[in-house]
Amino acid sequence: MSRTFAYARVSTFDQTPENQIREIEAAGFAVQPHRIVAETISGSMAIALREGFSKLLDRMEKGDVLIVTKLDRLGRDAIDVSTTVAKLEDIGIRVHCLALGGVDLTSSAGKMTMNVINAVAQFERDLLIERTQSGLARAKAEGKMLGRPAALSADQQAEVKENIKNGEAISAIARQFKTSRQTIMRVRNQG
Repeated sequence: MSRTFAYARVSTFDQTPENQIREIEAAGFAVQPHRIVAETISGSMAIALREGFSKLLDRMEKGDVLIVTKLDRLGRDAIDVSTTVAKLEDIGIRVHCLALGGVDLTSSAGKMTMNVINAVAQFERDLLIERTQSGLARAKAEGKMLGRPAALSADQQAEVKENIKNGEAISAIARQFKTSRQTIMRVRNQG
């Protein structure tokens, strides 16, 4: 007989997973309290590194059902979500996502939905990269300086080079200019 589990995640300690748990109950899933795993951890953390989810995986068996409110509960990005769903499917666990109408992500329709979502996510990433590169090219063409401003002015850099030529230690020069050794070494390596 299959058991139903719920996984709820919030990002910060001032948030509560209660809304997610209520949403799962409102969708008609009866999840016993000891089968609800809620954790507070950043969504940028890969799901394999989440302690609560790992414990959940240890408890689940073939035939069980996992309910989440949204896909982002299952991973940090589309690839992580897809990998997680595939892993759960390999174990024989069905995964339902309420935000997608409660569809079982391990079913044919669920897999198609996941593929569409992954394609859209990749398309959005590609568009973002294109827009960023276009904006950088335009700014560069307009003569704008790109990147972080130099830690040392041109005059200071010339002075650093002179100090290095005179045999002063990198650390001493860095203290003199109130900057890091790496900054001084970068100036030295510029020639």
